[in-house]
Amino acid sequence: MANAREIKTRINSVKNIAQVTRALQAVSASRVRKAMEAVERTRPYSQKAWQVLTHIAGQPGRNSLHPLLTKRENVENVIVVLLSGDRGLAGPYNTNIMRFEHQQFKDFDAKIGYIPVGRKGTELLYRRQANVLAQFADLPAEPTFNDVSAIGRLVVDDFLEGKADEVYLVYTDFVNMISQVPTVKKLLPLEFDSAEGLVQSGYGEAHNGPSAAYIYEPSQVEILDQIIPRFTALQVYQAVLESFASEHAARMVAMKNATDNASDLTGALTLEYNKVRQQSITNEMLDIAGGAEALAQATAAS
Repeated sequence: MANAREIKTRINSVKNIAQVTRALQAVSASRVRKAMEAVERTRPYSQKAWQVLTHIAGQPGRNSLHPLLTKRENVENVIVVLLSGDRGLAGPYNTNIMRFEHQQFKDFDAKIGYIPVGRKGTELLYRRQANVLAQFADLPAEPTFNDVSAIGRLVVDDFLEGKADEVYLVYTDFVNMISQVPTVKKLLPLEFDSAEGLVQSGYGEAHNGPSAAYIYEPSQVEILDQIIPRFTALQVYQAVLESFASEHAARMVAMKNATDNASDLTGALTLEYNKVRQQSITNEMLDIAGGAEALAQATAAS
C-alpha cells in the first residue's frame, strides 16, 4: 500500500488535471454555442441554393448543361475530402470519422486520393500511407466562406481537368449536443433522382413533388457556370461548420466526463489517504502503549 505522502501527491495531481479539464469544458461550451449559431444561420441559404440548383439541373438534357453535372462512365479516380479536428481531447470524435471513412471506401475499386481538412485526419492518413493530394489545417475558430472556398475550387478544378471522376465529402453532421453522426456526401457529379421525382438535398429528407417555378436571366448555362462551383464550395463550408460544432460538442462532453472521473478519483484517493493516515496514527499509539508497558515492567523488575 502506498504511503500517505504518495497518496497526497496523487490527489494534488488529479485536482490539477480536473482544473484543466474543467477549463476546457467551459471553453468548448462557449465555442459550441457560437458554432451552433453559425450552422443555423447558413442552413436556410444552403437549402435554398440547393433548391434552385436542382430545379435547373432537373431540366431535360441536364448532362449537356454543364460538365459538373455529367456522370463519368468509368470511375477510375476518386477524391475524398475528409474533415477532422486539429486537436485531440475530443473523445471519440476523430476516431469515429476516420473509422467511418475507412469502412465506406475500403472496398472501392477506383484509386482514391484524399484532401484532409484537420491535423488529426492528416496524421492518420499518412500513418495508413494513403494518397494525400493536399491538406488544410489551422482553420479559424469561426471560419468564413472565404476561409474554405479554396477547398471547393480545388475539387472543382480537379474534376473538370479529369483528375477525378467522383468527389466525396466525409464529415460529422451535428444533430445535437450529444449526437454527432459521421456522414458521406457525393459532391461531384451532382446527382438527382428524377425517376421518382425525389430530390435528396443532403440537408434534410428528400422532397417529393413538383418544384417551384423560376425565371432565370441571362440563361441557365451562364447561371450554372457560377452557381455549381459556388454551391460545391458552399457544401464544403456547411460541412466545416457542422464538423466544428460536432467537435466542440464532443470535446465538451469528453471534458465533462474527465472532470467527473477526476472528482470520483479524488474522493477514492482521499478515502484511501484517510485510511492510511488512520493506520499510521494507530501504529504510533500502539508503539507508545508498548513502550509504556515495557517501561512499567522494567520499573517493577528493578
